[in-house]
Amino acid sequence: MYAVIEQGSKQYKVAEGDCLNIDLTDISPDTETIELDKVLLISDGEEVKVGTPLLEGAKVITSFKTNAEEAVIKGKKLYPMHHRKRKNSKRRIGHRQKYIQVVIDKIEG
Repeated sequence: MYAVIEQGSKQYKVAEGDCLNIDLTDISPDTETIELDKVLLISDGEEVKVGTPLLEGAKVITSFKTNAEEAVIKGKKLYPMHHRKRKNSKRRIGHRQKYIQVVIDKIEG
């Protein structure tokens, strides 16, 4: 059984037991699970349910790999570059995105 979910501006294909890095959202430190309710598709191998654009009543329940504070990880460091031709002007900026590491516990729908 797998599902296609939308979180932030990205779509992920997930199955039960998968580990996933999602964009950092506001969560309280005592939170144990996160419910992702933007489910686009659910398939159990025989039957496929497709939403228009979302499936009503479907949700994916996730938990943290560790506790909520330690689940926040940093992504790869990126260096976007701004360059203006013939102006002798360059600017290099560093950016590092933060993610939350979650494990897919249950797909309901």
